[in-house]
Amino acid sequence: MNKGSRKETYRRKRRSRVGIGLSLTAVAVVVLGYVLVQNLGLPQVLKPSGGTRPGGAAESTSAATSGMTGGPGNTTAQNSPDTAEPGQDSQTDQIKALIDSMTLEEKVGQLVIVGVDGYENDEHSKQLMEKYHAGGFILFKKNIQDSAQLLTLLNSLKETNAALNKVPMFLSVDEEGGRVSRLPDEFKKFPSNKVIGQKNDSSLSYQIGNILGRELSSFGFNMDFAPVVDINSNPKNPVIGDRSFGTTAGLVSRLGIETMKGIRAENVISVVKHFPGHGDTSVDSHVGLPRVNHDLKRLESFELVPFKAAIENSVDAIMIAHILLPKLDPENPASFSKAVITDLLRTDMNFNGVVITDDFTMGAIEKNYDMGGAAVKSIQAGADIVLVCHGFDKQETVIKALLAAAQTGQISTGRLDGSVYRVLELKQRYSLGNAPAGPVDPQKINAEISVLFK
Repeated sequence: MNKGSRKETYRRKRRSRVGIGLSLTAVAVVVLGYVLVQNLGLPQVLKPSGGTRPGGAAESTSAATSGMTGGPGNTTAQNSPDTAEPGQDSQTDQIKALIDSMTLEEKVGQLVIVGVDGYENDEHSKQLMEKYHAGGFILFKKNIQDSAQLLTLLNSLKETNAALNKVPMFLSVDEEGGRVSRLPDEFKKFPSNKVIGQKNDSSLSYQIGNILGRELSSFGFNMDFAPVVDINSNPKNPVIGDRSFGTTAGLVSRLGIETMKGIRAENVISVVKHFPGHGDTSVDSHVGLPRVNHDLKRLESFELVPFKAAIENSVDAIMIAHILLPKLDPENPASFSKAVITDLLRTDMNFNGVVITDDFTMGAIEKNYDMGGAAVKSIQAGADIVLVCHGFDKQETVIKALLAAAQTGQISTGRLDGSVYRVLELKQRYSLGNAPAGPVDPQKINAEISVLFK
């Protein structure tokens, strides 16, 4: 399909889709009401228009294994990164009305997810919300002592954001199971994905994802950077290894998709990673910049297979890896390559959802590129969110670079609003809010895990 016919296909799909639907008068009321509630948490304009929860809140194991079509990831406007138009007249679209009411600083804030320094909602995290309107936070083991402290931290972040900002935040974590687990020690740990892959049980993978989702949602997390759908094809890989379900595309696809469905059935956004495939690398991108010398034909037949399956099953968000693929783009890593993000992922693979980069404070970026300039290139290339996990000074550097680029037109209004639209639409579909979470019951969840692996 050529580019012109592909765009026309997307236009027809958009015109046929039922929109959120507000009259001209209602838009005015919404914007006025928005001003009134901006300090009260979730604004009315981000409330979903009805229907089931994203991913199917009532999704059972049998429903999960039967596959989904036309689900959350496929309902976003279109695959062009340069548009904010959702497929209905902009005057009748409540998300567009919200975008039109936002300052440039508020829009740019939606393009970043940032980390927290320590165990508390400190002055840096408050400044990231008040001055920079950060679109979300990610927590690590360094931020978590126990269940009580974690719950207090997340509720405090939400309370501060409700008082300062119009839009609720992504509250995210890497909770993969196995050795990448951030939750407090009160919770039983799942075996590695390699062990799960050896069991080769789709129903088990769904149940694991479902429990992961319940663990996270009980604290107030609404986004999980999991599952890993990289194929572990290089025995010398220092970073993936047992985080992968296995060495074949079919196994990784099947178990990864079931895990994804289980997570999102608990109203937690599942972000699959690390596109376009980190399995055949011999360098850890936390330390340096890996190179993958495969051409597109090889990628399509192997590394991309699980991501294609995720897109077909309505994945909401995909993380882009910091890896260089010289046969696709000899200059730019995937995380800020237009050839990878826009041409391959969005156009060729028809992905309409949210694109999030891996952490820009990793060695692959910090040791080789100007962090602020690379972040700007990432948004220009079609990414929606830049992840900046560590260091307030680095977070400021990235946000200021994005803001300057938006002010000077380096990042066009269409490019900026297109990403903000996708981000807000995802937050709306998952009914993000600022209500406090709790209580948390580790014993109940631990009992379920014990039953799974008795």
